[in-house]
Amino acid sequence: MTGTDGSRTVVVLGATGQQGGAVAAALRADGWSVRAVVRNPSGRRARSLAADGVDIVPGDLREPESLGAAFSGAHGVFSVQPNSGQAGAEVTDEDEVRFGTTVADLAERLGVAHLVQSSAVTAGATTGVGHLDTKHRVEAHVRKLDTAVTILRPATFMELLVAPETGLDQGRLSFLMRPEQPMQFIAVRDIGRIAATVFGAPGRYAGRTLEIAGDALTGEALAEHLTRAAGRPIDYRRLPVTPRAGGEVLDRLMALVDDGRLAGNVDLDALRAEFPFLLGFDRWLAGPGAGLLDEVLRAPQEGDASR
Repeated sequence: MTGTDGSRTVVVLGATGQQGGAVAAALRADGWSVRAVVRNPSGRRARSLAADGVDIVPGDLREPESLGAAFSGAHGVFSVQPNSGQAGAEVTDEDEVRFGTTVADLAERLGVAHLVQSSAVTAGATTGVGHLDTKHRVEAHVRKLDTAVTILRPATFMELLVAPETGLDQGRLSFLMRPEQPMQFIAVRDIGRIAATVFGAPGRYAGRTLEIAGDALTGEALAEHLTRAAGRPIDYRRLPVTPRAGGEVLDRLMALVDDGRLAGNVDLDALRAEFPFLLGFDRWLAGPGAGLLDEVLRAPQEGDASR
């Protein structure tokens, strides 16, 4: 599918990160030309993208005028902002909102035909958690554009389940839900493939908001899948609530899981009918997640003399 000018080019923000990188790869696989806006064109990830055929364009969200060359003549823009809630984040909540609205306004002004905005499953209403409510605010802005817009609201990433801080190297998984409580997850790879599908069929997806997930599992079920994949026992426990810094945010996130807003409410059967490639957690563990799981399981443990 092309824009009115015949362009087969999509601009991807965040292409050196997880979501943007997955979108860039999926678009390339579908035959699109991809322009990646990066702050450091000489960085390792940018050089890797260039080697894969991605056009690297210098740009900085803090300097909107630097984005014009990338957006000019493009059919589409995939917009994802740095998450203000990440540990060590270099952006504030206000930065994240400003970046999202700036990209949207620039896409409209330069005649981009289709904007795909990455959001969050909680973005339908305010939550009281700053880095989630930023997505709600950006959504409210992009809905006012004359440009065709599709909003993607991904569930929690499967990749977060094998992050070092989950405790897998110690034989356990600690996460947000109760052991018997289901929560929905999505593989980052599938966010990219859904975005590419959306760009390829604007008549079907323009104006839609898609909540997306690939699987729903309880903490106990996650532990069973991980035990089989790891070949060693993995137990599940809910994250403890502590008075440490960030404890209030953790409390709120778990409350959002308990009331269903962060747990996800996607009709998985209907979504799989529309996007048959969606990975369940077991298939993700056997595919894209295998290397991540192996890496965290092989991480040196405290007191390990081999370090």
